[in-house]
Amino acid sequence: MERAQIAAEIAKVALLRGTFTLRSGKTSHYYLDKYLFSTRPEILRELGTMFAARVPAGTTRLAGAELGGIPLVSAASMASGLPCLFVRNAKKDYGTSKQLEGKLDRGDRVVFVEDVATTGGQALEAVKVLQEAGAVVTHVICTIDRQEGARANVEAAGVAFDALFTVADLGITPDPAATGR
Repeated sequence: MERAQIAAEIAKVALLRGTFTLRSGKTSHYYLDKYLFSTRPEILRELGTMFAARVPAGTTRLAGAELGGIPLVSAASMASGLPCLFVRNAKKDYGTSKQLEGKLDRGDRVVFVEDVATTGGQALEAVKVLQEAGAVVTHVICTIDRQEGARANVEAAGVAFDALFTVADLGITPDPAATGR
């Protein structure tokens, strides 16, 4: 599929209209349901290839956060041949009691794969967990940037930011309150 076809397919299956409260606490007139595109093999395969193409040279691992980032980072891992890590929202209180699943060596250069970025809050929380475990997180690459501050917030934390698509690529008019219009 061409990039524009992938964007159109994501919008077709995952764009919901109405009034939604986002993770950031903001209210939006639309919602991009990541599970409606990340559970579709024909879309997930293409996204994996797109992520792999954007992973910078020297990257040793990919990472994604539970739950929405797991299929995306897995697809990117398969397409790139790089091993991946799963970042839990919190340490589990049983078994190994880990917050990171997978093997991470101190100094590993990690790219964090994200689903939909609004302010970048979840990505930054996961980046902190990775950094505290010894990773050098170089980039956050999201599937869709809602263009509501994620880039600025991630870059202010010293991590490069990239997006496969923006809401404009999906034919979505940004929320007026988010853009100041």
